[in-house]
Amino acid sequence: MLISTAVLDDLTAQAKASPRLRMNLDLRNTPADQSQRMLNALEPGTVMPIHRHRHTSETVVVLRGKVKWLYYNDKGELTDTILVEAGGDICGLSVPMGQWHSIECLESGSVILETKDGAWEAMREEDVLQ
Repeated sequence: MLISTAVLDDLTAQAKASPRLRMNLDLRNTPADQSQRMLNALEPGTVMPIHRHRHTSETVVVLRGKVKWLYYNDKGELTDTILVEAGGDICGLSVPMGQWHSIECLESGSVILETKDGAWEAMREEDVLQ
């Protein structure tokens, strides 16, 4: 598969039409693939709960647009904010395994590439801060 502007535009259109204001595109070869690779189109106003991945780190690269990456401690207190943007000084980051985090979309049409180790796991209640 080629990741073209047309692919990003189509995914962005789907995100804009979604009540969640985001849409992902699975880049795995098959559902049995033992990795997680996806494009995630985000629109301002999308809500990503504070969460963690206990069994994997997460690598994110902003392909288009601008987001704010937010880190939290176990009490849900904000500990760090990082501006991540395509073509910017920081265009990607790696989230350590177990780190509480969230994302805020700052620019319409933003698309990120996300990768994680291991097969996809549904988010568990203990991995989302309420």
